[in-house]
Amino acid sequence: MQSLKVEGSARIAGRVRIGGNKNAALPMIAALLLTDEEVVLDNVPDILDVRTMLDIAGELGADFSFENHTLTFRCRDVRTASISRELCSRNRTSILFAAPLLARCGKAELYPPGGDVIGRRRLDGHFYGLCKLGAVMSGEETYRFDAPAGLSGRELFLDEASVTATEQILIAAAAARGTTTLYNAACEPHVRDLAELLNAMGARISGAGSNTIEIEGVERLHGCRYRVVGDHIEAGSFLALAAATGGEITVEGTQVRHYWMLRRVFERLGVRMELRGDHIFLPGGQERAVECDFGGHIPQISDGPWPQYPSDMMSCTIVAATQCRGTVMFFEKMFESRIYFADRLISMGANAIVCDPHRVVVTGPAQLHAVTMSSPDIRAGMAMVIAALCARGTSTIHSAEVIYRGYENLIEKLTGIGGKISEIRN
Repeated sequence: MQSLKVEGSARIAGRVRIGGNKNAALPMIAALLLTDEEVVLDNVPDILDVRTMLDIAGELGADFSFENHTLTFRCRDVRTASISRELCSRNRTSILFAAPLLARCGKAELYPPGGDVIGRRRLDGHFYGLCKLGAVMSGEETYRFDAPAGLSGRELFLDEASVTATEQILIAAAAARGTTTLYNAACEPHVRDLAELLNAMGARISGAGSNTIEIEGVERLHGCRYRVVGDHIEAGSFLALAAATGGEITVEGTQVRHYWMLRRVFERLGVRMELRGDHIFLPGGQERAVECDFGGHIPQISDGPWPQYPSDMMSCTIVAATQCRGTVMFFEKMFESRIYFADRLISMGANAIVCDPHRVVVTGPAQLHAVTMSSPDIRAGMAMVIAALCARGTSTIHSAEVIYRGYENLIEKLTGIGGKISEIRN
């Protein structure tokens, strides 16, 4: 177990470069099993979740080296089509190995995946997609899939625009016979990035980034070299830190089209930023006053499938709102337990009311004070770090390893822009 010691009243200023997109790199590692040729991925974040996916790939038979954010990967032969319970339990994207195992072995056996505890997270879209493409599912404690004759393309409609279900279907359909058309697909940047990697490997995918994707199955995929896109959630987290502390920051390694909705939401909090091609500049010393709806009504910030506001940004944005003048309601539509982390902010002095599992009303600005707390999930953990940097006094955040699952070199990046934070080994 690891803990963080965080000194408050931070003066944030400087530049930070974001790493590769966590939620793109994880499904990409699963997809690399589709070919027996070498693939090189650049800009891969060195985080715990990536290491877990590589551990799984290694257990399945892959050889790889991972240094300086470059992953060189090859799986000539798959040793087993079964993944251990312990490895499956480490993260949610372990489930994505089902598709490449079916493609390479005609079968797959996995245990229920782990990941953040933020409420019920359905796997129905995965099972629907694989079974409709021709797999037969069985088992109770484990998920067993069999497709000895291979998979075949068809029309599919997801009842929710699930990111990981869309990724599972992309990987499966790329190696299936015939053409698959997927309706109500997820449109997030990391889904599009996965599709572009698959195309670089020889797949024929069109429409990624929209809610209708067409995948023409190919007989064989090959090696390639590909660069993972920058992580817009990491960028948003640092922008929320600067907004909360009144600091000034330049975030490097961004793409403008990934930040339009984020910029609009921050404008609702009275925080402006400038999208400048490959970086974002957020000036310091802003007034930070909530922009009311027409007629003076309390505004609502809610999440939703892309291009709506990402659920992964809600926790950090709620912390930023505690430091803005005015009242705003946050409506977390996608996960039923994520909003409960606001109780920790209330214990720090935030003026907030948790209405129900999905809504919290925040009025600011509030002077936060230091506490000892524990990180329940990756994004809430980062939000607690931001709150601790705003607070008066020194806070301790336990379960730091949860935060490290999604943020690389966090201490170094924060100290580089003025944060006073160190690690405590328990």
